[in-house]
Amino acid sequence: MTDPEFMDHAEILLKAVESSCDRINDESLADIDNQRVGSMVTLVFANRSQIVINLQKPLHEIWLAAKSGGYHYKFDNGQWMDTKGQGEFFANLTRFASEQGGVSLVFSV
Repeated sequence: MTDPEFMDHAEILLKAVESSCDRINDESLADIDNQRVGSMVTLVFANRSQIVINLQKPLHEIWLAAKSGGYHYKFDNGQWMDTKGQGEFFANLTRFASEQGGVSLVFSV
């Protein structure tokens, strides 16, 4: 994958995270504050816990830090997959955010 291809796919992911937060806030009682600074998005939940998503451009990876740990994702066959076999980015973000937010949440492209 070239650097521009990585950035195109990564930008789609970051925008999808932001859009999902907006949708969740509009459709539910969840209160997720999402803040984007450059290539990093921070999700802050009502209980003040956070999930941080950022790009690792030299490695062509997206890193996610949640209460449950740190995860690295590479783009593979149209999906961002965990480099240690722990699943797909949006499925994991859904699980981690639901755990930290205390309500059922769904993140998607």
